[in-house]
Amino acid sequence: MTDWLFPPAPIPSLPLLGRSERLPVRRILCVGQNYAAHAREMGHERADPFFFSKPGDSLVSDGADPVYPGSTADLHHEVELVCAIGADGSVAGWAVGCDLTRRDLQAAAKATGRPWDAAKGFDQSAPCGALTLGPLPDPAALIRLSVNGETRQSGRLDDMIWAPEEILAKARTLWDVRAGDLIFTGTPEGVGPLQPGDRVEATIGGLAPLTFTVRPR
Repeated sequence: MTDWLFPPAPIPSLPLLGRSERLPVRRILCVGQNYAAHAREMGHERADPFFFSKPGDSLVSDGADPVYPGSTADLHHEVELVCAIGADGSVAGWAVGCDLTRRDLQAAAKATGRPWDAAKGFDQSAPCGALTLGPLPDPAALIRLSVNGETRQSGRLDDMIWAPEEILAKARTLWDVRAGDLIFTGTPEGVGPLQPGDRVEATIGGLAPLTFTVRPR
């Protein structure tokens, strides 16, 4: 029995739709610029997908509401298809996620050539819905996000530049992808700001929806 200096932090996890088990989350890998229209709205004429990461404990699950983070005046939403890696190393299931971004900190990091960690990997930056096990119900499903009932983002999964199987293959060239890893696969155009009190609803056809309200600090 290990004698800890203090109790270890709880293991981040996702609920499974219709099941009592939970998926333990190891880490979160993310793909940027995986939709050409989003790359253009961010000022890039040529989409060139790439990876970045968030810590596993940035996950927000079970319908919890994330807190508006400090050190930003420009928090943005980015709805994404999330794939979860299972015990055999393949994709075990799928969920709707939202990559929350401190856009002002990201812009400052880009301008100075510094890392994005504070812009992307902050506490409670990865809300995610319940996981649906098995194959993706509809690879061409609509992906949408609304804020206070107004649609902000709308696209199709088959608009992705790297399809999920290609994302996983590319991720394996960079990391030892293991059970419990989540991969956020990129966001369509229409990203925009959130304010405390905003109600967010994110949907992908065939998957459990993700809803949350941004709590004030």
